[in-house]
Amino acid sequence: MSLTPPRSHGSGRFPTPSGEGPPGASRGGALLRAATRQQGVRCATLAFLSLAGTAAGLLLPAALGRALDALLAHPSADPSRATDWVLYCTALVLVLAVLDACETVLGATTNARTTAWLRERLTGHVLGVGPRAGYRFGPGELVARLVGNAAQAGTAPATLAGLFAALAAPLGAVVALWLIDPRLALVFLGGVPVVVAVLRAFARNSSRCVARYQHAQGRIAGALAEAIDGARTIAAGGTAGKEVARILRPLPELSREGHRMWRVQGRAAAQAVGVAPLLQIAVLATAGLLLTQHRLSVGELLAASRYAVLATGVGVLVGRLGGLIEARASARRLGEMLDEPETAYGTRHLPPGQGQLELRAVTARNRGGRTVLHGVDLVVPGGTTLAVVGRSGAGKSLLAALAGRLADPDSGEVVLDGVPLCELDRHTLRRAIGYAFERPALLGETVEDTIGFGHPQPPPDRVREAARTARADAFVRRLPHGYATPCAAAPLSGGEAQRLGLARAFARGGRLLILDDALSSLDTVTEHHVTEALFRRTPGCGRLVVAHRASTAARADSVAWLDGGRVRAVGRHGELWAQPEYRAVFGSDAGDKANDRGDERNGGSP
Repeated sequence: MSLTPPRSHGSGRFPTPSGEGPPGASRGGALLRAATRQQGVRCATLAFLSLAGTAAGLLLPAALGRALDALLAHPSADPSRATDWVLYCTALVLVLAVLDACETVLGATTNARTTAWLRERLTGHVLGVGPRAGYRFGPGELVARLVGNAAQAGTAPATLAGLFAALAAPLGAVVALWLIDPRLALVFLGGVPVVVAVLRAFARNSSRCVARYQHAQGRIAGALAEAIDGARTIAAGGTAGKEVARILRPLPELSREGHRMWRVQGRAAAQAVGVAPLLQIAVLATAGLLLTQHRLSVGELLAASRYAVLATGVGVLVGRLGGLIEARASARRLGEMLDEPETAYGTRHLPPGQGQLELRAVTARNRGGRTVLHGVDLVVPGGTTLAVVGRSGAGKSLLAALAGRLADPDSGEVVLDGVPLCELDRHTLRRAIGYAFERPALLGETVEDTIGFGHPQPPPDRVREAARTARADAFVRRLPHGYATPCAAAPLSGGEAQRLGLARAFARGGRLLILDDALSSLDTVTEHHVTEALFRRTPGCGRLVVAHRASTAARADSVAWLDGGRVRAVGRHGELWAQPEYRAVFGSDAGDKANDRGDERNGGSP
């Protein structure tokens, strides 16, 4: 079930980027600018190295021309002058090699640092957004964006620095042609509009192709993540072949867009190849004519030929521009993640209290707009346990999420000891409310870290006490290194993993403990021991338990029966058992036995 997301900064639950353009474009551009500022010194140094290399490259043709003129000079001329120019040319070549090596190393480190900064920034944002980030994008899509798209976007600062140098080379070459003879520059400038048109067409067409290509990549990543998560189901159903076909369904689109990108780049290169030689021939022809008129020297003719090549260096521009387009397209996809705002928290703290939870006229919808909970009013008195029961789709998990502010209602409010949850400080809220889930995520390096996961981390003696309460201590001690066993090296059954999740919730303590079907994988004996400890009256701590078993409901102080998104009744399990519709919630006559076990606690037979 999709959960209604917590309230967040910005207007609307699912905000769209302001202004025109593709989703994420505004924030994507801002993200690239922030990344460039973050690596400002490196980018400035990289731009300096690139421009210095360009300047050395522009000086080299002139130096070669002077060296050639000196070598062809009259025999009576000073021969040391030619030697000096040859040495200058050699020095420029060495400088170019050193600058190129430095630029390569600095460019690679800048890309790596920018990518790391983007991933840290976005990972923090995704975790700050909370569960709704996964609901909107899906785990596979999030991983694809944080890994692949962040790496592509991370090349933007270095590519931008290189693009300035790539632009400076043809501009400097045109200026050099003007200095040799203005007519050479004018001849070349006559063909510049064609070159500009080629680059504009490339940028426009390539941008669309890259966006569609990355979208297809994300679809494949999302489908693959789903298949990995459901590997057992796929193996049991013998549907591996069908799943492969489903995962790779976007592959033809990926191939089509990839070929289209190559065609766009190839067309731009072919057009450049067609235009560039014509411009070079025109410049050389003009220079040759001026040579015959003794207005240019042979060395200047050589320099003019080299400058004509530099001035028509569209290939370098196409490569740099293509890299920047890919980086911007990736940044737009990252910007879409930033469009989902982080959850906003208040500044209040909890007063002294017993952990009383109240839901006041709470209405909540899922992401599709369907109302799941309708005007729910419910109270969990401090120090007591309330079991929430109902058929599948009644809204039990959503109610559990609202109770601990993993989601926010569309209307109404959720209050803990008199303070609305949305007004609480983040740390106060998370210290006050503990959760245990049906399928707990075992985070942490070791088993002890897993049980103590959270901030602040509980002391070791409390971790072990919580494990004993959850009936996890015995099997944990049998592990190779006990509580110090790495989680990856601890073979756990579903019930054992669930007990570790329960131990983590017990170790957290706090005002309110919420169990969202967290007892479903426990065997009957273990469930009995855990619920005996769980449902014991504890001053200062309320408990809300989503229950699917009649035995669990029978041990609770009271039961809230959800039906169609509304609270149909609240009472003791034994009292509600008299209604056939309530008995039907548990799906079988096996609930009668569980009810009998709970009779004494609930005050007699139903």
